Amino acid sequence: MAEQITCRRVYEETAPKDGKRVLVDRVWPRGMRKEDAHLDEWLRDVAPSSELRKWYGHEPSRFTEFRRRYLAELRDAGHREAVEHLRDLAAHDRLMLLTATKDVDHSQAAVLADWLTKEN
Repeated sequence: MAEQITCRRVYEETAPKDGKRVLVDRVWPRGMRKEDAHLDEWLRDVAPSSELRKWYGHEPSRFTEFRRRYLAELRDAGHREAVEHLRDLAAHDRLMLLTATKDVDHSQAAVLADWLTKEN
């Protein structure tokens, strides 16, 4: 399943191999028009809480702790339905997790892709 779940910036060009394109950010990407995003879904409920997102501030030195806290959030009831929906999408098609962050390797999309790959 590892090759079926990938992530990248929402601002990058779409590709036929993308599969289902799901935005996993809580807020809409700055400067992006909805029709230009070519999304299948915007799944806000799988994104980190606003408090966690603000604490993290995309500081790579905080990534390990961010990952730990975010994975804890993904296990709570507030995220359960969204996580199950992503698992279902991944079971039936390729899944492209999209984020606006510049450092995709240190983003919630990367954490989600890794976690979903290992969980399935």
